[in-house]
Amino acid sequence: MTAAASVRTAFENNFSLGLEVGAALSVWQQGREIVSVCGGFRDAAQQIPWDPETLVLIWSATKGIAAACALHAIGRAGLGLATRVADVWPEFARGGKEGITIGQVLSHSAGLGALDRTDLSVLDHEGVARAIEDQVPFAEGASGPGYGPRTFGFIADELVRRIAGGTPLGRYWRREFGEPLELDLWIGLPEVEHPRAATMLPPSEAASEGNSAFLAAINRPNSLTRRAFTSPGGLAAVSTMNSPAARSASIPSMSGIGSARALAKFYAMLAAGGRWEGVSYFGDSELGWMSTRIAQGFDKILHIETSFSAGFMMDPVAGGKVRELFGPSLRAFGHSGAGGSLGFADPDSAIGFGYVMNRMEAGVLPGARAQALIRALYSG
Repeated sequence: MTAAASVRTAFENNFSLGLEVGAALSVWQQGREIVSVCGGFRDAAQQIPWDPETLVLIWSATKGIAAACALHAIGRAGLGLATRVADVWPEFARGGKEGITIGQVLSHSAGLGALDRTDLSVLDHEGVARAIEDQVPFAEGASGPGYGPRTFGFIADELVRRIAGGTPLGRYWRREFGEPLELDLWIGLPEVEHPRAATMLPPSEAASEGNSAFLAAINRPNSLTRRAFTSPGGLAAVSTMNSPAARSASIPSMSGIGSARALAKFYAMLAAGGRWEGVSYFGDSELGWMSTRIAQGFDKILHIETSFSAGFMMDPVAGGKVRELFGPSLRAFGHSGAGGSLGFADPDSAIGFGYVMNRMEAGVLPGARAQALIRALYSG
């Protein structure tokens, strides 16, 4: 059985096991889509079939898109990861942050995963940006990663705005990548595209025992984990993300809506050296920033071992890989989203991978469904 056939079988098996309501998977290799499969339903009543044109919320998998936009702008401006954030965003220096670099903020290692302000809305970019300027880094961020589930997107967005003449990150994404590459993926879905969007559904099962430390932390009032996932506030319930206002909101931490094919094709371009159909989108420096670990260790917010390059998740290493969420390649990078969505690039095998779904699963990282697909892809 070929790898493509194995992946299709694993995808179908997830439905047979009752793990999916609706989902789609796309895998590209060496510039060609080798797997394109979808199934199930995109509505809660399970009446509307999921088809290749269905779009769906990818939650924090949006962060990989946001990171790519920030790195693109940084590279074009002749800057680097050692550039201080305050050099392009002077107000950021407040709160003792004058020495923090772009590499630190993009690798979640600047101690800015949570905000002290509790009165801010995730829909208020300007207010959150001003709060980040005033924020003093939390003490737990002195070394190693501390994931910013919400703050990261605002930092990436503000970097792009400061470097690219005020252009918001969502608009930058469409101009530089979405439209040229013909990708059905937006950070701020146009109203005309809303009818194609699937309804997000909450998990049907309780969280697994392996996530007990994270669950204990997020349920503890005033814990760093709880603060990180609630600052800025709003749009906390899964159902709220199905509203027209939420779908149209441009929140680079969590509001990307698109297809599996778009997600996989973008990562396939990155896996192909940042070039596609004769056009160069990224240089070697930017790709090196994406595929080189900057921060690794026990994450104070997620309560698991994490590893980050400049804005992308990577599998932690200790001799070999601690886990293989992104396959066996040590250089593979990507980003997961709440509930199970996943996109990644494997430069060693020239693979771009995109998996999306509407039935969320419990846990910090993608669980059995995505892992089964990845095992099948690399089993040959």
